[in-house]
Amino acid sequence: MLIHALASEMKLEAVTTEYRGHARDLARRAAESGEIDLVVALGGDGTVNEVVNGLLHNGPDPDRLPGLAVVPGGSTNVFARALGLPNDPVEATGAILDALSTRSERTVGLGLAAGTPGTEDESVPARWFTFCAGYGFDAGVIGRVEQQRERGKRSTHALYVRQVVRQFLAEPNRRHGVITLERPGQDPVKDLALSIVCNTAPWTYLGNRPMYASPEASFDTALDVLGLTKMSTPAVARYATQLLTSTPERGPHGKHAVTLHDLTDFTLHSKARLPFQMDGDHLGLRTSVTFTGVRRALRVIV
Repeated sequence: MLIHALASEMKLEAVTTEYRGHARDLARRAAESGEIDLVVALGGDGTVNEVVNGLLHNGPDPDRLPGLAVVPGGSTNVFARALGLPNDPVEATGAILDALSTRSERTVGLGLAAGTPGTEDESVPARWFTFCAGYGFDAGVIGRVEQQRERGKRSTHALYVRQVVRQFLAEPNRRHGVITLERPGQDPVKDLALSIVCNTAPWTYLGNRPMYASPEASFDTALDVLGLTKMSTPAVARYATQLLTSTPERGPHGKHAVTLHDLTDFTLHSKARLPFQMDGDHLGLRTSVTFTGVRRALRVIV
């Protein structure tokens, strides 16, 4: 039905992805063809991430590359919802058709993460992310969730909550952080036990409740960071409550919280190999990740 609705308004070629990375390959082909004006991604945040990385394989060029429209089809759909689209795919399709008829679009900034030169991760290729990345604790939670899904468990909010508790109980660095944030011309921020990088707000959703790790984060600026220097039981309880009650005006705060806004270039190092995630996709263990906030990287239909 959704494809029929879109095909009624434009010349459309529908392709079903068949393997991990297929959406990236299709989007790259569309970008390099020079003949396609718009790519529509129907799926969750992982599918959208693949499409974005395919479109920007040769770098951002919003005036030349195809635009992107997103029809939410996943369990959380953070990127689509952060753009202001309805979470229902039928309603979102209607909104996209309205936007196309009125030529409504915007150019958003994105994050780029790569292996750090001079480290064991320097050969890790650069990859774009649309709404968030995480190094350490939250990436460990996502890794646990992916393991459960591979065992046949459904991706529910209850599953995430259980894995948060298990990750906390197993976290070896919660009392003494091992992450250091370095940025040009500034003193390093040391001993972080948790680091969340946001390209927009909200950071994620728990059901219909938005959670703001970095309320000032925006598609119109570079990247924001929330770091915690301590994850004792009382500290985690306090910051978890602050996240659950966060608003566009106020996020986690306190003596163990580090908040940084509109960072263009920075690196996260660790004394130990830590889990890393981008847009909810667990990418393994890293000792160092270099981030770049790129303004006006992608044209989207909204």
